Amino acid sequence: MATAANAAPAATDPAAAASPVVRPIIRKIIVEEGHAGAHGGAWKIALADMMTAMMAFFLLMWLLGANNEDKRRSVADYFRPSSHSQIVFGEMAGSNGLFGGKSIIDPDGFPFSAKQTAMLERLTPKAQGGPGESFGSSQEENNKDGPSEQDPGKESGTGTPSQKQDKENFDKVEKDLKQKLSESQQFEKIKDQVSITREKDGLRIEVIDKADFAMYASGGAVMSNKAAALMAEVTQSLKPLPNKLSIRGHTDSMGFAPDSMRNNWSLSTERADATRQFMQSQGINANRFSRIEGVADTNPKVPSNPADPRNRRVSITVLNQ
Repeated sequence: MATAANAAPAATDPAAAASPVVRPIIRKIIVEEGHAGAHGGAWKIALADMMTAMMAFFLLMWLLGANNEDKRRSVADYFRPSSHSQIVFGEMAGSNGLFGGKSIIDPDGFPFSAKQTAMLERLTPKAQGGPGESFGSSQEENNKDGPSEQDPGKESGTGTPSQKQDKENFDKVEKDLKQKLSESQQFEKIKDQVSITREKDGLRIEVIDKADFAMYASGGAVMSNKAAALMAEVTQSLKPLPNKLSIRGHTDSMGFAPDSMRNNWSLSTERADATRQFMQSQGINANRFSRIEGVADTNPKVPSNPADPRNRRVSITVLNQ
């Protein structure tokens, strides 16, 4: 009982009741994420891709500017090899009836570039009657369907003598003709109507009509005075060459009256033959003309506008030897 009596005053001790209570300290940490995206690595990949694309683009522009027109044309022809195949697409395997057509690995179905790289010898086994020894050896006899002017052998000096001679002749004709047209006051307004282009068959010279210049009168085949003077210069440049000539006439889409007996086919042929007659009268031997044809308006120069005057033209092709 005494122990309990002594403990009661201690429980009610005012000093013990006035002591402060110790509370835990709580610290709140807030992490801000506002700048995390700017310091990541995704933008570096995007920048690297953009810089690579820009470098490739400017390198392409530099390469195009550093090469001449002939090399650019040969590059374009490289990506269009099917145009030099000896087989028409409609004559491939199975197109001409049962067991008709030709195989896709037939020697004539390959462009000239494939023959030069011996691709046929790798595709067709010798035991199955494949190509002979001549294929894949880059012999010119098997590549006559390809463009001779863009032949890789010509650039390296390994072309045939006739190829080298044609290239020299074509360069000389192109240079002389452009010089004559640029120096003459008579052709000051129409010199741009003469187009000179290298193609697989040879050198093509086109005299193109425009709104204020017509080689022939509308619907007729009588050569104008300006056109005659222009054709005389072209003839003089072509006269010394031994190459054969091909002449093709073109018209626009403007037709004749329904009751007329004439059409654009006959008109284009008449104009092509009238050009031949004029060139022959200027001293070119008749034996040099290989082909005279008229194609009407089937091959327009401006396909978007068949009635455009520039579709009326005469093409003179100096064929390869």
